[in-house]
Amino acid sequence: MLAVAMVLLIACANLGTPDGGPYDETPPHVVHTTPKFGEKNAFPKRITLTFDENIKIQGAMEKVVVSPPQMNLPEIEASGKKITIALEDTLLPDMTYTIDFADAIEDNNEGNPLGDYAFTFSTGQTLDTMQVSGYVLNAQNLEPIKGMLVGLYTVSNDTTPGATATDLPDSVFRTRGFERISRTDSRGHFCIKGIKHGTYRVFALQDQDQDFRFSQKSEMLAFSHRIIRPSSRPDIRPDTVWHDSIYYDSIVYTPYTHFLPDDILLTAFKESGQDRAFLKSERKEMDRFTLFFTAPDTELPRIEGLNFDARNAFVVEANPTRDTITYWIRDSLIYYKDTLDMVLTYNMTDTLGHLVSHTDTTALVSRKSYERLMRERKNEWETYVKNYKKEYKRKLKSQRYNTDDDEQTDPSEPTDSTSVNVPDEPAESTASAAKKKKKSKRSKVDDEDIIVPPMPAKLLDYRLSKTTMSPDQNLVFTFKEPIDTAYTDFFHLEEVIDSLREQRPFLLRRKEGTVNTYILYAEWQPDAKYSLHIDSAAFVNLYGHVTKSVEKTVNIRSLDSFSTLFVVLHGADSSAVVQVMNGSDKVVREQRAPNGKADFYFLDPGTYYLRMFYDRNGDGVWTTGNYDEQLQPEETFYYPGSLNLRAKWDVSQDWTPTATPLSKQKPLKITKQKPDKEKTIKNRNAERNQK
Repeated sequence: MLAVAMVLLIACANLGTPDGGPYDETPPHVVHTTPKFGEKNAFPKRITLTFDENIKIQGAMEKVVVSPPQMNLPEIEASGKKITIALEDTLLPDMTYTIDFADAIEDNNEGNPLGDYAFTFSTGQTLDTMQVSGYVLNAQNLEPIKGMLVGLYTVSNDTTPGATATDLPDSVFRTRGFERISRTDSRGHFCIKGIKHGTYRVFALQDQDQDFRFSQKSEMLAFSHRIIRPSSRPDIRPDTVWHDSIYYDSIVYTPYTHFLPDDILLTAFKESGQDRAFLKSERKEMDRFTLFFTAPDTELPRIEGLNFDARNAFVVEANPTRDTITYWIRDSLIYYKDTLDMVLTYNMTDTLGHLVSHTDTTALVSRKSYERLMRERKNEWETYVKNYKKEYKRKLKSQRYNTDDDEQTDPSEPTDSTSVNVPDEPAESTASAAKKKKKSKRSKVDDEDIIVPPMPAKLLDYRLSKTTMSPDQNLVFTFKEPIDTAYTDFFHLEEVIDSLREQRPFLLRRKEGTVNTYILYAEWQPDAKYSLHIDSAAFVNLYGHVTKSVEKTVNIRSLDSFSTLFVVLHGADSSAVVQVMNGSDKVVREQRAPNGKADFYFLDPGTYYLRMFYDRNGDGVWTTGNYDEQLQPEETFYYPGSLNLRAKWDVSQDWTPTATPLSKQKPLKITKQKPDKEKTIKNRNAERNQK
């Protein structure tokens, strides 16, 4: 019996994990719905979908869309084999309703997706089945926008062929909610279903207040002047049947209904000129304060001091949009005040959306009080005195012990040569007495005997741009505080040629629009070396602090270390601006191309991408759109490939910006909104058999 038991035990040990059978690779299937799919004259308050297996809904809030839109969001629940949808809104008569689940429904065990599923019914006697689809992209950088609402408005039935968008009031997007909606996926793609035959205009919206209309300037939007007419035709779709992840078995051609148009393109933007209001003030340091506004303005605020004279009291540093403004206080008698009381007059947006002048009385309290500032300065002085005396004693001690005793002189004694008569003593006794005398005198150097000089003046610090650069770059000096004066005569630029140095001309200019940045311009020669000597006090800041003397070596790289790119545009107008982008989709260089050509020199070897926009208003920057004025944002295009540039290469690239559909232009490598992985049936049985 024991032997039999041992054999059974060994046999059991060799069986491994019991096999639970093949994996389920069949997606869930709808077996019953209440009401029936496509039912007419139905007014259900609760909809039930029953499946042949347990299911789950992934990302219901992101993916499930009820159209026409519901002001009160429906309650959607998945439990066991059922999905229930409780509609909170009153259903409209003679309307086709669709509940689009996209790919949100999966079986509960293996996660096999049902696929693109939408339930539909009608409250009238007809069921509308037309669909339209397309893409929504960010107007400035062609990024796909995920989760954006796309909706339709009906154009009047008397619209004739060739009609324009004026057949629909421009105010409709502000006054009425969408008639039918969809939501974009990770590729920016949308599909609006359950549409009647007719004529429509399409809009897109990042709806922040869930009213399905453009009601806030902070909402991103898109609109098209194109009038669309839904239609359909029979078509054939090629589907690939895969043997495994590498090889395919065959291509199956499947008939389907092709709904048109399927190429709608909307470019979304946020309007400039957001509602302007005073956001906050900040005074972290006593010598400056900053005002923050919610939107830009062309005018600076006006300040009237209540406990100080505000006339010529500040150096103003504003960002380019003038929504963040820093005031540097010139006079210490003003900035030593813990509180600055003032009357602030600025432009703000009223309830009608107009900019109006508004006045506030405000008190700016410094986070660092005068008392605290004086305490910090006292502590700084005490630390300086302590360190100075410590270093003085260390040097004095080092001097005494490193000098021969016979030649050593105590610095506290007179240094004249007057002789003093002393009684004769034995040599040994005299030397011993002298040693004791010196030791005694060394111990008498007290802290009170050391005269501490004033603290050295604080030197002005700055950040200098890289001094190894290309011939088209220049040296940039950036300071933390406003600069009052820059002395060009204190700068000396020389080109180093072998052992010789030759003076070279240069220009020193304040960077436009700044108070703390200077640029040194020169005609830099490739593969050359320069010496820049800057005398002390070349820069003086607002508070009298100066820079120290410094010498810098400037190296200009050789032409052999660069690439050159020539871009030739086809079909572009004279307002085109071409931008060279790096792998992070950041602008490296840009240049106007009025003649369809843009040349870029001194590019570092690497991989680059191209972007172009039309500068319609000629301001040199990309400009957003405006719905009330029916202005689209300035058009943007991407070259659909990458450019690999190597040292010494001259590359010429032809580009027709409209040759590739806009939705396919931006290279995936620099697209930040990557498409979600497509849900497929999990082939786990084949994977297990291969193990």
